[in-house]
Amino acid sequence: MMIAKDQNGQVYWIEGKSPRKELLEKLHSHSAQKMYIDSKSGESKHIGYIINGLWLTFFKVTEFVGE
Repeated sequence: MMIAKDQNGQVYWIEGKSPRKELLEKLHSHSAQKMYIDSKSGESKHIGYIINGLWLTFFKVTEFVGE
C-alpha cells in the first residue's frame, strides 16, 4: 500500500497496482508529469507525479510490529 502526499499536506491513499491511474481518477485528470529528484550520487529518481498543479510524492506504507 502507498500514499501520495501533495505540497499542501493532503494525503491520498493508493491501494491498487497502478498509482498513476488511481491518482488521475481521484483528481479527475487525464494527464500527469513524472516528478524527479537528484540523489547524492547524481542519479535522477522518480518520486511521484505532478497532476493538476499538485506535486504528489509517493510513500510506501508498511505495518509496524513493535517489540
